[in-house]
Amino acid sequence: MPGRGRRGSDGFQRRARREGYRARSAYKLQEIQRRSQLFRKGDTVLDLGAAPGGWSQVAQEMVGPEGRVIGIDLAHIAPLEGVEFLQGDLRDAELRRQLGELAPTAAVVISDMSPDLSGNYSVDQARSIELAELALAVASERHARCFAVKVFEGEDFQQYRAEVQAEFGSVRTLSSEASRKASSEVYLIAKRKRR
Repeated sequence: MPGRGRRGSDGFQRRARREGYRARSAYKLQEIQRRSQLFRKGDTVLDLGAAPGGWSQVAQEMVGPEGRVIGIDLAHIAPLEGVEFLQGDLRDAELRRQLGELAPTAAVVISDMSPDLSGNYSVDQARSIELAELALAVASERHARCFAVKVFEGEDFQQYRAEVQAEFGSVRTLSSEASRKASSEVYLIAKRKRR
């Protein structure tokens, strides 16, 4: 699906710098929270694809000092007070084992993972779905109450949405105001995990 132009991205980037957030994506998660109330004080949150840490910052603000945020990414992430970071690939069995020891359960799993873009939309969209499948597997393993995941719209989107719906009682699609209009990304917001 082609992009939608730009939506004032520079304004969000400037605002993020001014307000001390590591990335414009912080505003996406704030909007998700405003509209869907994923986080509660004291929650344990897993932030998948966490670099550079913007979502982890917002999640930590939402769960407070009694909560716990663990961010995971392939890239190194600079330390952030109140957040634990793991560097590695979620497809790696050893990292998943380590994550299982750190957080056998998590109230909320959030994923802003995105593939390295090739410029071929069909390929990029299929890779986006692969990452979203991985995030859903982590959410299922951790018995997450809530799940938010970035997905590129395309031919596999409805099938993936049905998979999420099979695991959660409520699933909605959200397109964030802070997303670049040129992006076909949307967020699936899922609540009420089916046990």
